[in-house]
Formats: sequence, C-alpha cells, structure tokens
Amino acid sequence: MRKDHIKIFCLLFSAMVFAQPKKNDPNTLSEAGKSINVYTTAEKSDLKLSKTQTLEFTKAGQPVEKDISVFVEPKKQFQTFMGIGGAITDASAEVFAKLSKEKQQEFLNAYYSKDKGIGYSLMRTTIHSSDFSSGSYTYVKEGDKDLKTFNIDHDRQFRIPLIKRATETAGGKLLLYASPWSPPAFMKSNNSMLHGGTLLPEYGQAWANYFIKFIKAYEKEGMPVWGISVQNEPMATQIWESCIFTAEGERDFLKNYLGPTMAKAGFGDKKIIVWDHNRDLMNQRANVIFSDPEASKYAWGMGFHWYETWAGGEPMYDNVGKVQEAYPDKNLIFTEGCVEKFDVSKYQIWANGERYGASIIHDFNNGTVGWTDWNILLDQTGGPNHVGNFCLAPIHADTTTGELIYTPSYYYIGHFSKFIRPDARRVSTVPSRSQLLSTSFLNTDGKMVTVVMNQSGAEVTYNLMVDNQTAAVTIPAHAIQTLVYQLL
Repeated sequence: MRKDHIKIFCLLFSAMVFAQPKKNDPNTLSEAGKSINVYTTAEKSDLKLSKTQTLEFTKAGQPVEKDISVFVEPKKQFQTFMGIGGAITDASAEVFAKLSKEKQQEFLNAYYSKDKGIGYSLMRTTIHSSDFSSGSYTYVKEGDKDLKTFNIDHDRQFRIPLIKRATETAGGKLLLYASPWSPPAFMKSNNSMLHGGTLLPEYGQAWANYFIKFIKAYEKEGMPVWGISVQNEPMATQIWESCIFTAEGERDFLKNYLGPTMAKAGFGDKKIIVWDHNRDLMNQRANVIFSDPEASKYAWGMGFHWYETWAGGEPMYDNVGKVQEAYPDKNLIFTEGCVEKFDVSKYQIWANGERYGASIIHDFNNGTVGWTDWNILLDQTGGPNHVGNFCLAPIHADTTTGELIYTPSYYYIGHFSKFIRPDARRVSTVPSRSQLLSTSFLNTDGKMVTVVMNQSGAEVTYNLMVDNQTAAVTIPAHAIQTLVYQLL
C-alpha cells in the first residue's frame, strides 16, 4: 500500500474513533435512551399518575421569549436526596387495624411498594403520645425519674406492627426517625403533658435518658432508628401534648444533655434534628444553635413544617434557602405538613394536592434533603385525635364501609416519591414562566426525573430543554407531570 493511501486510511480511522459518543459522560443524553416517559395527574380528568406520552428529544435551537421552557442543566448538581415518606402515628395505626386484610395490603402497597404504589422511603413516628393518639400516655409511671418502669408495651398493639409491615413492604428498609410532643407531666413546669409548659431544669438528664431508652427499645424490636428530633413544635402552646423550648433552651438541652448522652450511649451516629417547627422562625433558631460550636456539633440539621400560614401570610419558602445559604454544612428536612381542619366534603379538593406539590418543589429547590408528610392514614372523622384536632390525610379509611379514599394529595406526593429514589442528586432546573414550577433529580441508575407542575387554569405547552436537546410537552390545566428520561 502506498504511503499516501496509508496516511488517508489512518486519518479516516481516527475520525471514526473520535466521532463516537462519549458513553461514560454522565451529563450526556444517552443515544439509546432519548425517549421521555411522561406521567400525568390532572384535575377534572381520570389521569392519576397515568402514563400519558412517550416523546423523543430533538436537537435544540435558541429558545425565544414567546416560548415557555423548562431548562435542565445536568452538570449543575446539588444536595443528595434522602427520601419522601409520612408519619405512622397512633391514629394511623389504630385505623389501619380496623381494615380488612385485603384493604390492609392495598394500603401498604399504595404507600410503600415502588411498583404497585408510590414507594415511600422515609418514616416518622412519635415518642409516646401526640394529639393523634386516642389518649395521652408515656412509657413510664408518673414520677419515675429513674425510668425504671420504662416500657413500650403501648406501641406493641397497633403502631409497631404497622411499622414492621410498612418496612417489609418497602423491601426491608425505611429510614425511621422519631419526635416527642412532650416530656412526661412530672418533668414539666405546668405538671401536664398538654398546654405547653417547659422542661424543668432538674429533669434535663432524665429526659435525655428517655430518648436513649426509646431508641434501645425500638431497636430491640428490630426497628433501626435513624434519628430523632429534639422537640416537635417547640414554640407552640397547644391544647394537646406540647412543650416550649426557646432557641437558647433547645441549644442548651442539646449541648448539655441530649448530645453528650447520645454519644455516651454509643448513638453518636444517630441524627439529631433541631427546630421541627414552621418556616417563619427557623432562621433565628438556626443562628442560635448552629453558631454555638458545642451545640452545633451534635446537630445533623434542621426540620421544619408548613403551618406558618396560620397567621394569614404566604408560605415562607425562601427562609429554607436562607438557612441552607448560611449553614451549608447542615441538612434540611421537612418533618410535617397536612391539610388542617378536616371537612369530609373536601376529600377531593384539588388545591390540597397543589399545596403539596408546590411545597415539595420549593423545599427541594431550597436545599431540602427529605420530605415527610404527617398522618399516612386517618378515618372518616379525620382522627382519631384525643383533643378534636381533626385533619386531612392523603388517604382516609371509612371504617363503617371499609373503603379507602385516595385524595389528590396522595397522587401529587407520588409524582416525586415513586420516581425519585434515595441517593439521587438534585439538578439545576428553571422554568421560564410563572405558570410552571419544576425540580429535577438524577437517580443513581442514570435516569433523570423532572417534575413539572402547572398552577394555571389553562393548558400549557412547554419545551423541556436538556443540554442541546429539546422536546415539546403539553401539560393540562391544574396538573402535575413527571418526566423520566435517561442520562448515561
């Protein structure tokens, strides 16, 4: 072969080699997986987590201002996703026990199966009673400061069996964390578990020891405890179980009692969540606790709720981002939210689902790593609740008929929990118009999940733009979509 022919052959071969797609680049759309599976839930339709479209990416051009677009940039990644779930309260467990075996399995699948349901991976529970119990109780006899009578027999009847069955349905693993609503009455300034009050200084160590007893008892039952929060809603004096901790009070209990006691007991790896209350005051609480090195070293992060709207204002989503900005080494977790004030006529009110969708998107886009709903199940009265604080849940059971009632909130949560899996990474995602809200996560298997919510009363066609690829997607009015597509 002539030298000039050899040279031409080598040049052609090199061009072919270097023209091959970079299959190991995690930020490049897969040539073999350019299709987008679209799942939709929409008002005034039968669409409920329904697969509605399979689309194909095409090469993108410059978007123009009249277009509506959702821009996804896989190279810009943020926090690691921990999970989404709900709380197994006494109320939920008591209602579950009244269901038939068939309905119990349907319910478990609905929440905890990745294939048959929405794949919850996170669980909260209470340390003894909350308002969503049939009555107040603790794990010790009144006055037992040495905790010699400590036992969790109360939980064995309803709550522990449900936790175990939920965990089994989820594949044997759920991250479980627990929160107290109040110390026992004898440890408090008002000598009552209800109506606020404060922890008496002389019971700081006994109350810290109580947490240790709880963790050990639950883990002896084969239920690993991932973490605890210091106090549910520490600035709310409620007619139900409640206890007030100022920011300084929570800081000092954490650094002087709870943190050292957890470490001494060999539970230094358990996560401790501070605040566990609304977004309105979370920044002040973060400043006080996280600015104290001796307290901060024990705090994994901060939990928050969504009830700041009780005062008539809008949700304070930006406060979450401000904590993340100020304390980037701390984690943020949404620990409770529900639709307050039960009304049987509002089971199917669409705005309730949209409240969940908006909160989840904003909270994750502001740095949240996990999101936990309140009661996973309530009955046809919005309870049981021993002080009449009846609320809505994503699923209700009518214990007179045995029927399970699925609300829009269930489906809106499912657009996230079913598709975004633990250890996914959040990816930069920005809509170009205010009608749409959106967030994206990259799962460890290379699948990208983009959730888009249409808050408007009109159908919207938007361009999903990823790298230099685009696809036109239509979303109905008052709808939420999950788009699943492959990145290598």
